[in-house]
Amino acid sequence: MCAKKIKISESELKYYSPRSRKHEPRQIKFRILVVCEGTKTEKFYFESIEKEYKQKILYELDTHGEGVNTVQVVDKAIELAAKDDYDAVWAVFDKDDFEADKFNAAILKAANHNIGCAWSNESFELWYLYHFKNITTPLKRTDNIRRFEKAVNESKKYQKEHPKQKYSYGKGDKDTYKNILLKYGSQESAIMWAEVQSRSFNDEKYADHKPCTMVFKLVKQLIGADKEFNNLVKKKVDSKSHLS
Repeated sequence: MCAKKIKISESELKYYSPRSRKHEPRQIKFRILVVCEGTKTEKFYFESIEKEYKQKILYELDTHGEGVNTVQVVDKAIELAAKDDYDAVWAVFDKDDFEADKFNAAILKAANHNIGCAWSNESFELWYLYHFKNITTPLKRTDNIRRFEKAVNESKKYQKEHPKQKYSYGKGDKDTYKNILLKYGSQESAIMWAEVQSRSFNDEKYADHKPCTMVFKLVKQLIGADKEFNNLVKKKVDSKSHLS
């Protein structure tokens, strides 16, 4: 098993520092490590968010070959996190056909090491589907993709722009985020629906949480919508300022 490092870029979060005169905006650099199970879908998706928002978030995405055990994704995140200083570290993986005990163990291990888990049950494409539909009943991986394609094709805007062309999803499509999800779906709705659905479960039997995706948590951080995370970064920078 080998890891491939993807391009690193920077981002800045602006806020009003209580120590700055006249409440001048202050720029804060923060770093997020994202370790993905997939080599295409997830990697392309998170790179697209970076480009779209043009924030200078420091990304370091390590992508692994498909079929890697879910626990190994978390182990890789722990290993890389120990080598550098990150404000947040995330492991991204799906339930797929992995055994329930391994899936649950990966999530619990991540929590014990302060690693965020953007897991999906059963597949990452469930997150895509939430941009169009509020899904509350379990779906298989193939159903996620099929219903996602159907939702795009039923979009009035898509029908108007592509009256004779049916949308067909491809894992190797680098522009799904910008050209499909943002253009014809709603990221705001996806976050809301996925978050509400996640709250319907209250135990640690994560393999039984269907449908469910925690990708919304990571996305909120990347687009600057996670107020709790933003405040943690601000406090960290202010703490360093007082020491200097």
